[in-house]
This record gives sequence, C-alpha cells and structure tokens, in this order.
Amino acid sequence: MLGFILTMLIVGAIAGFVARALVPGKDAMSVPMTILLGIVGSFVGGFLGYLIFGKDVNEGALQPSGIIGAIIGAVIALLVYNAVTKKGSRRRINA
Repeated sequence: MLGFILTMLIVGAIAGFVARALVPGKDAMSVPMTILLGIVGSFVGGFLGYLIFGKDVNEGALQPSGIIGAIIGAVIALLVYNAVTKKGSRRRINA
C-alpha cells in the first residue's frame, strides 16, 4: 500500500508539472497543489481511458499510457481549475 501511495505521489508530481508547463498562463500553485493536480489528473485520465478503451488497473497502473493519460487528465483538470478560479474573466451583467 505504501508503494502505491508513493507511486501516486511521484506520477502526480510529474503529471502536474508537465500539465503546468503545457498550459499557457501564470499558475500560482504550490508544489503540494501541483502534486494534487497531477493525482486528480491521473484519476481523470484513468477514468477516460477506461471509458474509451475498456482497460482497468489490473492490466498495470504504471505504464507509459497511464502516465500519458495522467498528463492529459491533469491538463483537463488545470483548465477547469483556471476557468473556475479566474477572478478577472467574469463578465458583469448590467441590470
């Protein structure tokens, strides 16, 4: 179990940092938030991979396609995070 948690932290850190490098713009995130972003991205990428290809964790969690899926999921999660947290991008409605 400890090995799985360490693997998730390492893959999460890699996926989070790569996602932050791929998405343009400034992201004011700490290292723990980046790792959390990568872990969330790993779950999103794994879920999307399961929906598209029908593969599950019994076929290997740590493989190149899983890491690529984690990066893609982290990019999606970062885009959603940026869309939700942008303060200056909300429009005003004049009533």
